[in-house]
Amino acid sequence: MTENACMSRFSNSVELAKSSLGVLQKDKSLATIPVMSAVACGIVVLLFGGAAYLTVDTITEPGTTTTTWQVTPATWAIGIVGLLVVGFVAQFFGAVLVAGANERLEGGDPTLGSAFRRASQHGGAILGWAAINATVGAILQAIRERTGFLGAIATSLVGMAWNVVTWLAVPAIVVEGLGPIEAIRRSVQLLKQTWGENLIAQIGLGAIGFLAVLPGLVVSGLLWLVSPIAFIVVFVLWVAAVSVVMTALGAIYRTALFRFATGLPNGSDFDPELLAGAFRPKTGASRLLG
Repeated sequence: MTENACMSRFSNSVELAKSSLGVLQKDKSLATIPVMSAVACGIVVLLFGGAAYLTVDTITEPGTTTTTWQVTPATWAIGIVGLLVVGFVAQFFGAVLVAGANERLEGGDPTLGSAFRRASQHGGAILGWAAINATVGAILQAIRERTGFLGAIATSLVGMAWNVVTWLAVPAIVVEGLGPIEAIRRSVQLLKQTWGENLIAQIGLGAIGFLAVLPGLVVSGLLWLVSPIAFIVVFVLWVAAVSVVMTALGAIYRTALFRFATGLPNGSDFDPELLAGAFRPKTGASRLLG
């Protein structure tokens, strides 16, 4: 892919992000969902973290005051369940975002209630997907901890590849009502059909989020000269605000891409030509890998 082609795809991503922002402006309540997700996940982590802490044994070395911590089977059990619950909560709120975006793109007028109801209808599939995703993450983390530097790089690349090929799994669950395994296959199928042209969309959205953080860094950096505390507070709040907006935009973005890739209309919110630029048929050598 030439440099001009990459810039063209990035510009395409910027325009699609603007379209996503237009949808978010119509349904500002969607931006509250990432906040609710962060709060819910935080509560779950505190609850299970506290429960796990209570099950850890403390051992004092004979003749010394040195104390060591030793996990117990109960600690492992609570940790595994906690990991699954946190994963489910995060994926469920992600599905709520997709449900709200999908309702808007269908021509409806979504509310928090309607988005939660739609996502709840697929609670079992979301739980299954969360369990699969958490298991993959745990396996990669275990491998990473037992391998050297090259192993850490390899597992990181595998993790990135997993995130890429399953990027459309949640929309597949919410929009088409698929089960977790079928949703993964559907996401992989769409990626194969377009040979990763939508990767530019994913990378582009991430780049936009990074660029959105920079003004906050500059402003808070100036505040450092006045008060380091002010720098920390402003920068953290800025990053949190950008994260909330970008999470909402990302959900709208991938819902629109999924609908376009599967032949569903997106109303007047998205230009079909822009979406076609994110999902182009495989050409040339890419067919050899399909």
